[in-house]
Amino acid sequence: MIEPKYPKLHLGTAPDSWGVWNPSGDPLQTPWERYLDEVQAAGYTYSELGPFGYLPKDAGVIRDAYAKRGLTLTGGTVSAALHRGAEALAKAKEDVDAEMAVIGPNGAKHLVILPEGYTDVNGNLTADPVLTSDEWAKLNAGMSDLGKYIADRHQAVLVFHTHADSHVGTQEEIERFLDGTDPETVQLCLDTGHVAYCGADNLKIIADYPDRVQYVHLKQVDRAIAARVREEKLGFAPAVRLGAMVEPPLGDPDMPSLLAALAGLDRDLYCIVEQDMYPCDWDRPLPIAQRTFSYLQSCGMKVTR
Repeated sequence: MIEPKYPKLHLGTAPDSWGVWNPSGDPLQTPWERYLDEVQAAGYTYSELGPFGYLPKDAGVIRDAYAKRGLTLTGGTVSAALHRGAEALAKAKEDVDAEMAVIGPNGAKHLVILPEGYTDVNGNLTADPVLTSDEWAKLNAGMSDLGKYIADRHQAVLVFHTHADSHVGTQEEIERFLDGTDPETVQLCLDTGHVAYCGADNLKIIADYPDRVQYVHLKQVDRAIAARVREEKLGFAPAVRLGAMVEPPLGDPDMPSLLAALAGLDRDLYCIVEQDMYPCDWDRPLPIAQRTFSYLQSCGMKVTR
């Protein structure tokens, strides 16, 4: 077997690449057991948990389901609206405890924190796209507090996920967030697709904040659709339905350059493939996952545990 060019970049995937955005009960989504079966069939050995409640909330069930397929759990996600203040922070800590009760016993130490968005599934505004100075202060202080809580209580790492149609998406917003949060307790989940979608610069973020990049979501954006989204002022969910996120190497950012920059950090990184395509036909994800796996393996990523 040929040794990977980038042995510290560990390739995995997530339910997002199977059209999963919501917890259980959404009839449009691939059933969770089929998801895990197809992750294995595509060749992956690492998988994120996905929206909390999509997979069972029983740590033992998760352990057995992953072990049966030779999979390792890399992390989970929690949504938080910390710009809203103390009540939102308390709720986030409760959600963290519930999530860690599932992923912690299965060895996962990365907790991806998603910010609240300001558009709905139809692209309509649900909140002001711009935070006030006071809201920025609450967001940054709250995230630093939450990161310390996660580290102290759960011996895990908060990795913040910048997101389209959220208050932390553009280059300026990402830098303001990273400069305003505690570098000891708040790390970054670099979602390459969301960064590119918002017009930010993945390579500059890696270069300027190398110590903060501790987890990665690999994703690419269709350049033409992104331009249409900007021109027509569409929301993120409608953009996804148009096919804004594409399989590599069909979009931006350039994957070889990105992987080389990540490898230059010289640390072990979970690099989790996410291709937003909610909703989608259940037969669509597996062939894409197989092609994506083969392509990223050819780029030099490590694909086995």
